[in-house]
Amino acid sequence: MSRFVLKRRPAEDTPPETPVDDEAVADTPERAPAPAQEEPEPPARERPEIDGDMLEAKLQIHNKLIDELDLSNLDQMTPEELRTQIGVFVTKAIADQRLPMGAAEVKDFTDDIVNEMVGLGPLEPLLQDDSIADILINGYNQVYIERGGELELSNARFRDNLHLRRIINKIVSAVGRRVDEGSPLVDARLADGSRVNAAIEPIAIDGPLVSIRKFSKKPFTLEKLVEFQAIPKPVADFLYGAVKSRVTAIISGGTGSGKTTLLNALSAAISHKERLITIEDAAELQLQQPHVARMETRPANLEGNGEIKQRELVKNALRMRPDRVILGEVRSEEAFDMLQAMNTGHEGSMATIHANNPREAITRLEQMVAMGGLRISQEAVRGQISAAIGIIIQAQRLSDGSRRITHVTEVTGMEGEVIQMQDLFVFKRVDTGEDGTVIGEFRATGLRPKCLDEMTRKGIVVPAETFDPSKPLLSVGGKNG
Repeated sequence: MSRFVLKRRPAEDTPPETPVDDEAVADTPERAPAPAQEEPEPPARERPEIDGDMLEAKLQIHNKLIDELDLSNLDQMTPEELRTQIGVFVTKAIADQRLPMGAAEVKDFTDDIVNEMVGLGPLEPLLQDDSIADILINGYNQVYIERGGELELSNARFRDNLHLRRIINKIVSAVGRRVDEGSPLVDARLADGSRVNAAIEPIAIDGPLVSIRKFSKKPFTLEKLVEFQAIPKPVADFLYGAVKSRVTAIISGGTGSGKTTLLNALSAAISHKERLITIEDAAELQLQQPHVARMETRPANLEGNGEIKQRELVKNALRMRPDRVILGEVRSEEAFDMLQAMNTGHEGSMATIHANNPREAITRLEQMVAMGGLRISQEAVRGQISAAIGIIIQAQRLSDGSRRITHVTEVTGMEGEVIQMQDLFVFKRVDTGEDGTVIGEFRATGLRPKCLDEMTRKGIVVPAETFDPSKPLLSVGGKNG
């Protein structure tokens, strides 16, 4: 049997790229996984669902190509050269088998083969579509996507669960992790920082479950969040000044509320002269400062040894001369060490936490400290929390898919055994539109922040009208106002 040899052509002799349908490329806007949801433009062309007979025919062509390929030149070829030469083979094979496929289908099939060889197979078109925020896979034949804050079923699918498992293994092995029946749960990340969680059999009953949280290729700024009406400009300016003046901040919210994106945006206020240490389970922060040292937890190996938890990394970070320590998410016993760091010369540190409101965030911190098994009274824990944390910023994903900052709350100290807090800014929902969109307004409560004196001493001036409760700072009438 003759082999199909991939040959790299000279630059001047390189043929033009395979024509692309105009519909196949859509100018989608930058995705907003933040506390706002930008209204996407029409997404990229959705591929038609493939029937079983056509899928089997495509599979035969794919297998024939793999059998006949000479892969010796593969590493030396660009993706464009690879796509062009595979396109020649696919076109000939389709003509030989007399398959009823149009030009767009031939291009899609060529792309599928290239994606299988050098990418993540059926996931590649979804990862390249910036209008998609989340990809949720429930077995090989059911792939949901979140677009514009709403879930919808896509036409993407895998050949079978084994095909899906191969793609999962490709993802997790790239970051030095593993997933198998002995360890069926895994957290990982893609090359662009997108967060991946996977669960396989026997935990996943009907086939592997994969959740991918995509992140914007270009980090969102506070200006963008103001533009999306996720936060009023006066509140954004106040938070920027607070972070700049080293007020310690905790960002609280539920899953998908935009905590990490808000943390990335607020980090722009940190001076480029400071040394930052970031600690995460799966690296996803996109800080823009030049002096950032990133650390990531490590799961146990096959023998159950070698696990490195966040608590160990927090302790080690304090020996690395940080100006600020930033935790991607505090979720367990490392909470105590984080509070210790914030109280011992690392003011301005930041973290995120899962909670439904600022008061619950404080309660969860108390519970996490208790998970460490330390012999410390509840009053002492609360004293640590009240001394360490300056402000809590609550992010929420509302019922219409929009994301807003709903509370900016200051921790003012202790009164007896109770941590005292005061809301500075709140978002109040006042109605729901006929189409289900949320109508509401941001208002100041009229209380003067305790941290304002320190901000003023450091040259940060906040206009008095920022805290005027008589008029709304911003009114919104739906996903995008």
